[in-house]
Amino acid sequence: MSEQREHVTLEQDAILTKKKWLPHPFLSVNMLLIWLALNNASMGHFVLGSFLAIGIPYLVQAFWPQAVRIYRPMLLVQYLFLVLVDICKANVIVAIQILGPSKKLKAKFFEVPLDVKDDFTITMLAGTITLTPGTVSAELSPDKKRLLVHGLNVESAEEEIELIKQRYEKPLKEIFECSTRSS
Repeated sequence: MSEQREHVTLEQDAILTKKKWLPHPFLSVNMLLIWLALNNASMGHFVLGSFLAIGIPYLVQAFWPQAVRIYRPMLLVQYLFLVLVDICKANVIVAIQILGPSKKLKAKFFEVPLDVKDDFTITMLAGTITLTPGTVSAELSPDKKRLLVHGLNVESAEEEIELIKQRYEKPLKEIFECSTRSS
């Protein structure tokens, strides 16, 4: 039995172990706050939102065995603001590019070498790239060391890669992987 147990993956281990009632408290609180912000903050919505905020993480915890740790919460707030501003700027830039002559567009695929290792951090980076108009995360390499990105108007792939690494990957690494600024 112990030999079999050694070959069990993290997901299987989470299923085999007893489920927690509140596996991801930060997620649950955020789900409740978002629910109340989107609906009238009545007692009925508070009860329903609480039920969903506790029930959904409880039901899906086998698929998300490790809780996400945020090592630098204030940097996360700054990062979210940065991404929001970048999305707004990129919307205007892409609208101008789309309405202009299409011959000026230089669409290109390029690979971003990844320094982040955690699946959640990679997903956050890929999501950020995709949320920013004009870029799309297309594929993650099987070894999880490169992310294929498509850019709508890319003058220099090297500059785009450096921008993504410094503007998005570096803060994400500090926020979720406890990296220091010097690395």
